[in-house]
Order: sequence, then structure tokens, then C-alpha cells
Amino acid sequence: MNEHAPSAKDFTPVDGNEEVLSCTAGSVMWLKLNRPSVLNALTQKMVSTLIDIIASARTRGGARVVVLHAAGRAFCVGTDFNESRLRNETPGANAAYVHALHRLTEAIEQCPCPVIAAVNGVAAAGGLELMLACDLAYAARSARLGDAHANYAMFPGGGATLRLGRRIGISRAKRMMFTGDLTPANEAAAMGLVDAVVDDDQLLDSVRRLADGLAAKSPLVLERMKNALHHAMEQSPAAALAHERALYLAHADSGDRAEGIAAFLEKRAPDFKGI
Repeated sequence: MNEHAPSAKDFTPVDGNEEVLSCTAGSVMWLKLNRPSVLNALTQKMVSTLIDIIASARTRGGARVVVLHAAGRAFCVGTDFNESRLRNETPGANAAYVHALHRLTEAIEQCPCPVIAAVNGVAAAGGLELMLACDLAYAARSARLGDAHANYAMFPGGGATLRLGRRIGISRAKRMMFTGDLTPANEAAAMGLVDAVVDDDQLLDSVRRLADGLAAKSPLVLERMKNALHHAMEQSPAAALAHERALYLAHADSGDRAEGIAAFLEKRAPDFKGI
């Protein structure tokens, strides 16, 4: 197990795109948004690269966990306004971008691996939407989070109208979206928007410990748990429970389940293979 999160020298561009960097440490894939001079504002190319790497995280890098974080003083402030203005001059460009943004948040939700957001600085608009699609979110103590679309007459296109209300309740979501205000990390944690707040200089190492701990568990059972939890949000209680039972029966004969039982009885650490 690594003692520290990967350093800057460990990262390389994803598919030649310097806007997104990656590093695989053990069974954890680290993805870094890398446009610090513009607070990691999202471009179409950046979104497409993230879709490809997240969708192939397990097959491409053998990842069991994905961590999404950012270079510089912000996690992500949403769409790049310069590129957005150019899209307004091209018929169909806005439709293509919002479709890609939805594909990205869906790729995060559908990724078989747990996806963890490590939020530093500001996470707003599309940046907040990326975080909301992740399974878990840790925030630096100085971080501030909000929707911010209303401040510039922008409309959310990455799922905030669905996921924010589910995360923090419809009333809080309305206040956050209507006002465009940024919420300090401690308040965000109190309302359930993020899972934990840590000192700024401990953010990545804290996320590394969480990621390494998850990577040591059965990737098969985590994938099936994630699947069941997401389905339960979209189905009736009866249908959700039927889906859970079906996954239980599919899992009952798995090698990882047998290994977990054997490791417990033999008083040793399990060695899960994901089968």
C-alpha cells in the first residue's frame, strides 16, 4: 500500500491530451483535471477524454478504484466560457456538448469501479455536477461548492437538477441553484453534499487511504453493490428488492465470495480476484 498520493511527476497525458492526466498506483487510477490557469474549466476535448478513460478504467488500467481530482487552486468551475461562446455560433454545437456532458456523468455513475472526487478550491456548475456523479467525495477544508449557473444565466446540463436534490433535498437544492452562492466545505458536509472534510494538505493522502482500502475489497461485490444502489433509486421498492435478490444469487457462486469466507475462517487477509 502506498504511503502517499502520487506526485506530479507520476502523471502523464491521457491519449495525448495535456488537459487530463492519469497515473495508476496499485489498483487505483488517478485522473487529474489539468487546466489550472482557467480553474479547470471544461472543454469538449477534455470531456471526451474523460469519458473514454473512465469508461475503460478497468480494462485499460486494471483499476479497481478511480480518483478524480484537479491541479491548481480549483477542482472545476464548469464549462469554458470562451468555448461556450464559440458553440453559440455553430448550429448543433451546444446539443453535442450537453450530450457529451451527460455521457461523462453517466460514465462515472456506470463505471464498475467506485469513483472518488477529491475536491480542492472551488467546485461549481459543471464541476459540481462531476462531483455529484461520483460515488464518494472528500473536500479540502478551504473548498467551496455551489451550482453557480444562475449567476451567468446558464442552465445546468450535467445532471444537477436530478442529482443535487437527491443528495441534499429539494429545498436546499433550490436555494443553492437559485442563489448561485458557494457553500463552505464544512457546511457542505453537514448537509451531506460531501462525505468528509479534511485539512488542505491532507486531502490527497486521505483520499489515497480511502481508495487503497476500497481497492483491497472484492471489485465484484463493490460493482454489484453500486449497481443495486443505483437501480434502487429508479425502481419501486418491490422491483429494487427483486433486483437485489437476483444479484445476490448471481454473486453466491462467485470466487470472491468463497475467498472471503475462507479468509475469515482461516484468519488471514483475503486475496480477491474479481471473479
